[in-house]
Amino acid sequence: MSSSRILVLNSGSSSVKYQLLDMRDSSRLAVGLVERIGEETSRLKHTPAGAEAREWTGPIADHEAALKAVSAELAKDGLGLDSPELAAIGHRVVHGGKHFTEPTVVDDTVLAEIERLIPVAPLHNPANLTGIRTAQALRPDLPQVAVFDTAFHTTMPESAARYAIDVQTADEHRIRRYGFHGTSHAYVSRATAQLLGRAPEDVNVIVLHLGNGASASAVRGGTCVDTSMGLTPLEGLVMGTRSGDMDPAVIFHLMRVGGMSADEIDTLLNKKSGLIGLCGDNDMREIRRRIDEGDEQAQLAFDIYIHRLKKYIGAYYAVLGRVDAIAFTAGVGENAAPVREAAVAGLEELGLAVDSELNAVRGDAPRLISPEHARVAVAVVPTDEELEIATQTYALVKGSQNLT
Repeated sequence: MSSSRILVLNSGSSSVKYQLLDMRDSSRLAVGLVERIGEETSRLKHTPAGAEAREWTGPIADHEAALKAVSAELAKDGLGLDSPELAAIGHRVVHGGKHFTEPTVVDDTVLAEIERLIPVAPLHNPANLTGIRTAQALRPDLPQVAVFDTAFHTTMPESAARYAIDVQTADEHRIRRYGFHGTSHAYVSRATAQLLGRAPEDVNVIVLHLGNGASASAVRGGTCVDTSMGLTPLEGLVMGTRSGDMDPAVIFHLMRVGGMSADEIDTLLNKKSGLIGLCGDNDMREIRRRIDEGDEQAQLAFDIYIHRLKKYIGAYYAVLGRVDAIAFTAGVGENAAPVREAAVAGLEELGLAVDSELNAVRGDAPRLISPEHARVAVAVVPTDEELEIATQTYALVKGSQNLT
């Protein structure tokens, strides 16, 4: 029997997102979410392909109980974790440091390295580790594959990855720019080349992953040469609740003059800044509604968001030298036409423009929104991080086990 199924797990501190895919045609057999793990009101939502969603609410004590509940739901559809058709489980791991440059079959050494990176990813790597260890316990015979958010960005040259601080200090504490959202940037840059009918190695793309978390990347011929996030996901663009780029002396000022602790400043910059700090909302739809009603604070937040976005477009245009396409993706990038229009407005000398009618069209397929014969293509390319994780996982285990 063919082993062509990949289960993709994205384990958070109190949640597990999952998808089961058949890699023969990249179809989704089931998708689901377990949330509020550890609470009496835990919730599991499971949607099999072509069927209505099923929901269950009740206590789910830990990640092991969550995965057992997921397995039970999959079994109801004949898709249980004990199926011989399941080839591997692919895990999203946020931080892989410099060491992990590609998807990796998990062993004790890999687990130890992911654990060693917890200080630079304290919110994510512990939960990712829990998901891997839980899946290992349930299916010890099955390959567990870690796919790292940082891997796509490990091709950045040292000139882009290094901060201009003392080298010995930086090396001792592993301080450098790692970048995140790598599976999305990899998928979207490749899909953009396909949309243009060209090979990825022939295309230079600026990818704008705009969701509640937001990042930009400069991709030359399929290879990342720069990205906006750094040691952590805090650097770069203005985001839903994160500040993005900021003078680091602000931190010292808040400590000395504001009397704030390191933890308080961490919370401020990661959870109370960005759009929500500027106007009290981090939902772009609500911000646009308020702008339409004449809300000046919402307008200012939008203008700051766009200003930062334009700066990165211009910077990455300079880094690449030649740009063939700009691709908007993720929740805001895919759905907020005013953001796309404003981001390229005034950049006509760089060959950038959007067609207002094409930009207004909504859809789930990759599409061009630039005028016909534009020098630089502007595209909307829905991201698919789960498919990217599944694709990388399947390619790895297929190569090592000769799966058919």
